[in-house]
Amino acid sequence: MPQTVITIATKGQGLYEFTGEAANFVRGCAASEGLLTVFVRHTSASLIIQENADLDVRRDLHEFFHRLVPPSSAPSMGWIVHTQEGPDDMPAHIKAALTQVSVGIPVMDGRMALGTWQGIYLFEHRDRPHRREIILHLAS
Repeated sequence: MPQTVITIATKGQGLYEFTGEAANFVRGCAASEGLLTVFVRHTSASLIIQENADLDVRRDLHEFFHRLVPPSSAPSMGWIVHTQEGPDDMPAHIKAALTQVSVGIPVMDGRMALGTWQGIYLFEHRDRPHRREIILHLAS
């Protein structure tokens, strides 16, 4: 069962598409069918499958999650206790808990069975740059 680790360098909060890297991995495995598991090894980032045609979708998702879970320095977040790593840390953990750290994607005819406008994204929830590790594992 092939697997690999890819690293994505982030520049702060936002969505970072890596559909191409995942497609290259699947292609290199030469499996006609199976299940690709994508797993992020962090507690303050997550994964989503989302539209990759319109950049406004990324902006709107970022804004939605910022409004839903603002920094711990916001008055509405005064209940947060975990603040040692900065005002974006606990909100990042909450955002990661609301989304997912792994996704499964069927592989059919040697390709990921994503829809026409679907892309795979690392969803970075921290303000400062990070190097995020993502494990790709193909079971056939």
